[in-house]
Amino acid sequence: MQQATAAALRPTLTVAVLTLNEAHRIEACLRSAAFADQLLVVDSGSTDDTVERARALGAEVFVHADWQGFAVQRNRLIAHSRCDYIFFLDADEVMSDAFQKELSDIVSRGERAVWSIRWRIVAFGRELRMFRAQSWVERLFRRDMLEGFVGLVHEEAVLRGEPVPRQRIRSPLLHFTRETVRASLEKMTQYAMLGAAKRAQEGQHGGVLRGLASALAMFLRMYLLRLGILCGGAGFLYCLFVALEAFFRYAALHYDRDSLSERVLR
Repeated sequence: MQQATAAALRPTLTVAVLTLNEAHRIEACLRSAAFADQLLVVDSGSTDDTVERARALGAEVFVHADWQGFAVQRNRLIAHSRCDYIFFLDADEVMSDAFQKELSDIVSRGERAVWSIRWRIVAFGRELRMFRAQSWVERLFRRDMLEGFVGLVHEEAVLRGEPVPRQRIRSPLLHFTRETVRASLEKMTQYAMLGAAKRAQEGQHGGVLRGLASALAMFLRMYLLRLGILCGGAGFLYCLFVALEAFFRYAALHYDRDSLSERVLR
């Protein structure tokens, strides 16, 4: 009886995933999150069998094909969530055993805070072991503190009851990014245009020179300071594509400015 009562009082966890044509990755992603109380997927209109594979693994899947940006899709995940905590997991990410344990321990304590993660990056079939992935990204929230998200890309959380304590999950999350050159070109185009649209909404200005300056600074920071240079050809390509995204973001902000919203949201 006491065990049943304790289980009923234990804080619960939703792991929430956005998908679009992720059939080749979704099974590994969802299996690593199978310990969650609610495994939730919002699909953006996949034309492969992402939805079927996700449902076969026990995920609750909701299809919202009217793409309006990442923030809108994340807000739909929030609307479908039923648990005390919500962790946002990308379809190209996998939780290690250590990450699962740390996440479960955090949720069991019932703290009021926001937790950030960092990555172990796998690019072009190789883990970039020497790369210093210093970015921390907010991923775990108490559901009652999360108002929603804003922004087309690199969306930001809007919280209730500020100030909210910030903490970090120490175990890294495995991130399979930029698997092929072709996929990297497609991703670069998508994120460059989304980034340009976001900056246009903010009233910023772009151009070739600003793009070149941004790309050069990004490449030098990632390739030299974050040690991409020690990660072989895969490390070079990874840093180059991130820098090219920065360049085309500002080029599109200048040359495609009048049609950014239409192109991004179509």
